[in-house]
Amino acid sequence: MPQEHSCDIVSRVNRQELRNALQQAQREISTRFDFRGTSASLDFEEATGLLRVSGDHAAQLKSVIDVVETKMAKRGVALKAFAWQSPQMLPSGGVKQAAQLQEGLSSEKAKAIVAAIKVLGLKVQPRIEGDSVRVVGKQVDDLQVVIAALKKEDFGVAIQADNYR
Repeated sequence: MPQEHSCDIVSRVNRQELRNALQQAQREISTRFDFRGTSASLDFEEATGLLRVSGDHAAQLKSVIDVVETKMAKRGVALKAFAWQSPQMLPSGGVKQAAQLQEGLSSEKAKAIVAAIKVLGLKVQPRIEGDSVRVVGKQVDDLQVVIAALKKEDFGVAIQADNYR
């Protein structure tokens, strides 16, 4: 049995499930009666991680986003996977909105996670390693408390515990 136990706190998105959710949303948008004959659309650039949605008016844009988020939730993709920008009016009278896929922890988010772990006062050592935070401790129970506490807090990104040993 190892002397020290560890886990990585990461922010990852299952790309295959995300792709499936967006394809299902695209299919529903193309077949739904209230979207028929409108400019409601959904476009995802996988290379850059940019999602673009558009509609004829703000209410329709909100409906398109609701369809996307519903499909993502059903496929088990975290809703915090996308950072939504503010909606923009188009010259044609339509509305569009973009969202950037968030994968990996930025240095600010990682520092906030490390600070949240230190506030707990447990005998664990968090350290930032690239786009993840490794937490090392002698007690498995301490790591479980850290994971549970981090899942309760909102860091603006979806976080998972990975490589739990």
